[in-house]
Amino acid sequence: MEQKPLTVTQISMYFKQIFDAEELLYNIRVVGEISGLSVVRNVAYFVLKDENAAMSCVCFETTNFSYSNGDKVILTGTPRYYVKGGKLNFNVQRIEKFGLGDLYQQFLILKARLEAKGYFDQEHKIGLPPTIKRIGVVTSKEGAVIQDIINIRTRRNPYIDIVLYPAKVQGIGAEYEIAKGIKTLDGYDVDAIIVARGGGSLEDLAPFNTEVVADAVYNAKKFIMSAVGHETDYTICDFCSDMRASTPSAAAELLCADINEQKRTYNSLIIRLKPAIQNMYIDKHTQFVGLVKNLIYNFSDLNSRSKSDLKNNLVKFKYLINQFYGDNYNKFFILQNRLSKLNPNEILKLGYSVVKRNDCYITSARSLNISDMITIKFSDGEVKARIEGEEE
Repeated sequence: MEQKPLTVTQISMYFKQIFDAEELLYNIRVVGEISGLSVVRNVAYFVLKDENAAMSCVCFETTNFSYSNGDKVILTGTPRYYVKGGKLNFNVQRIEKFGLGDLYQQFLILKARLEAKGYFDQEHKIGLPPTIKRIGVVTSKEGAVIQDIINIRTRRNPYIDIVLYPAKVQGIGAEYEIAKGIKTLDGYDVDAIIVARGGGSLEDLAPFNTEVVADAVYNAKKFIMSAVGHETDYTICDFCSDMRASTPSAAAELLCADINEQKRTYNSLIIRLKPAIQNMYIDKHTQFVGLVKNLIYNFSDLNSRSKSDLKNNLVKFKYLINQFYGDNYNKFFILQNRLSKLNPNEILKLGYSVVKRNDCYITSARSLNISDMITIKFSDGEVKARIEGEEE
């Protein structure tokens, strides 16, 4: 006779009754390391783990809860099976600190050793490049990190290139891919390198707390900014890098200079430069005229031979003055022409245009969708347009 199937509720209630009836599981003590800690509405959720296993834990009493990821603790509590969620949790009644967790202990040991070797010394660090045209990024090709960096670059300065080296940022072998990415981009035509990933537990950030990554960062010749985890996360990569950013987005903000601010600075310099040049030439011309008048006034007291020598010297003097002013005048206009060519408005006059969507610059047709509203800027004004096409 075929057995009648049980409902999910029936089998779940059966599991619950087994755990509730087992007296040996009441108020047991378990030792392990805290990981993935989060506190929501005064309830602490975390995983207690060792090298071979892990279990979900929940602590409803967080008044004096002062533990962090990586802490090794002894828990006193009881396993409970929750029917609605179909999940087994260890309900914690008491926590005792056992000592530093293994991963955190390894982090502190490596940090102390590298610090003693001078890996964190300030004199070894490279200053922020004055001009940045291309940024290399070592991170995962998937996820929000690279998109956040690209979006901020597009908003602040779409003319900066982003070169991605896709690397694993978590799991077995990730540290070797990260180190290889740093070395590869260090030999590439980039002005700065961002090493980045989003936040996570101490285990998630473990590849950035390895000596192989520390060596790659320390030996790099290019400027390296570490942007690993959240603002409160610190890694060995942070200490070795030339500069630390609190988040990947903050790194993009720091390295991508605002082009609108650059335009304002450029225009301000042009406005100040023109009268300064004019005043300089007026002052020099006045000094020159005064000197010539003084020479003519004293010329009548000289004998004929001295007059002849003076005439020859005046001819040479006039030639040198004309040459000096002519050369500098030409240099001034050459520089002025170069600056004019860099003026975005002059570039637009050549037939180019700038496309924006919601005040963000568009640099690729693939970033536009059907029905998107865009603004196209020409040299003599702007127009609005809507993207049309056939839906796939």
